[in-house]
Amino acid sequence: MSELVLREDQDGIAILTLNRPETLNALSPSLFVELRSHLDAIAAATEEVGCVILRGNGRSFSAGNDLKAIQAGETAPSPHFQAETIDAMEALPQPVIAAVQGHCYTGALELALGADFIIAAESARFADTHGRWSMTPTWGMSQRLPRRVGLSQARMMMYTGTPLTGNEAARIGLAALCVPDEQLTPRTLEIARTIVQNSWHTLRADKMLSTESQRLPLPEGLKFEREKSPGRGPDMEERLKAFSKNR
Repeated sequence: MSELVLREDQDGIAILTLNRPETLNALSPSLFVELRSHLDAIAAATEEVGCVILRGNGRSFSAGNDLKAIQAGETAPSPHFQAETIDAMEALPQPVIAAVQGHCYTGALELALGADFIIAAESARFADTHGRWSMTPTWGMSQRLPRRVGLSQARMMMYTGTPLTGNEAARIGLAALCVPDEQLTPRTLEIARTIVQNSWHTLRADKMLSTESQRLPLPEGLKFEREKSPGRGPDMEERLKAFSKNR
């Protein structure tokens, strides 16, 4: 049996690929089990992995939850395993980029929203279709989508189920940027390589501080940053010396 989630490491970047192209990478419970295993390993590898890319094999990122698996009675290891796996990805110390082409529907959108930001291809189509199937979100849609795009835009997506293009997603802030399909992989890798060139100490601190501060009112968030910022990293002196030498 082929792996449902592939992992490739390139110079401090871990690339996770949803690998069910024949089903448009539909999110079965078994796929989530493999994804969780990779995420747990990456969370413990802060000295080896500085950035994570999540992508889909084939013409789509993912068509969403595997309805056929649901009908067949396939179940996850625990009632909220999928949601907790997305939580685990969001909680990774390393920055996470979701590279999205083609379908990114419902459960797939909830998964992509667990990334720090999304890079969309022009072919990308983002939609919440819970209403089409008389389902309700439990993987984070009602919480993460409004925080990403604002309540009004989120409600329009959730109420109508109308897909947004990659360009539309970038316009409303759902995606950080939109690129032609042939540039999705190289542009995502370029951004990831730029990220890992920076101090991993700072990257982890930036993610922790910005994540925690989003849960607080501004005055408390500012206080949290002052009190909880980890301070200078172990590579600061080396970086300053290299800067002075190259001036």
